[in-house]
Amino acid sequence: MTTAQSQTAARGPAIQVQGVQKSFGELQVLRGVDFDVAAGSIFALLGSNGAGKTTLVRILSTLLKADAGTATVHGFDVAAKPGDVRESISLTGQFAAVDEILTGRENLVLVARLRHLADPGAVADELLARFSLTEAGGRRAGTYSGGMRRRLDIAMSLIGDPPIIFLDEPTTGLDPQARIEVWETVKKLAQGGTTVLLTTQYLDEAEQLADRIAILHQGTIIQNGTLAELKQLLPPAKVEYVEKQPSLEDVFLSLVGATGTEKES
Repeated sequence: MTTAQSQTAARGPAIQVQGVQKSFGELQVLRGVDFDVAAGSIFALLGSNGAGKTTLVRILSTLLKADAGTATVHGFDVAAKPGDVRESISLTGQFAAVDEILTGRENLVLVARLRHLADPGAVADELLARFSLTEAGGRRAGTYSGGMRRRLDIAMSLIGDPPIIFLDEPTTGLDPQARIEVWETVKKLAQGGTTVLLTTQYLDEAEQLADRIAILHQGTIIQNGTLAELKQLLPPAKVEYVEKQPSLEDVFLSLVGATGTEKES
């Protein structure tokens, strides 16, 4: 753990979720979700399509109200103090929300101005350098590769230095190289003390990034632990006297089985 992570971890959990439930009509999407996220860590919410991941992120980011249960983000109750929660977070959705007509730098300057920061140009230049986009800063964002566009999207979400960032399936639709670029970006965020809640359906993504992994299945958390703890749920397989440790994929499939998924709202 880095010094920045140690300092933020001393403040207690950045996110606390207890008994959160949500239904849409007769469809019960969340059936009582519980977990904590340590400050300065990367927490992966792993689940298939329809498991309830996006619904939960929308509740935590105050875009949706839970039917039951409580949740706090950066110490603020999401239902009672939504304004304080919004000032403490940034949300990056499944698809990059950049303006493709503007240049990379212009996208960043625009967001900095909307946040009423003192020197939008300096903010933009610092983030371009931080995300290795300085040379591309003068180009229209529409000319960027998928990985560059996603890095710009994350850079935009960090304007104002929010302590907590939600990344909802951040590598959806990206090629392998672009996914690796985004992974490196997320790791750097946590190393700098930012708390990251990441939703994903990609097992390798959770395995590569997360300090802790919670498996969300049919609206509830069925397991929550470090990668090592989850692997201990299955005994190692022995093939020709060579011990084979279970992968996260083995654990995930063993826990959720081959059941069908529900449509997520």
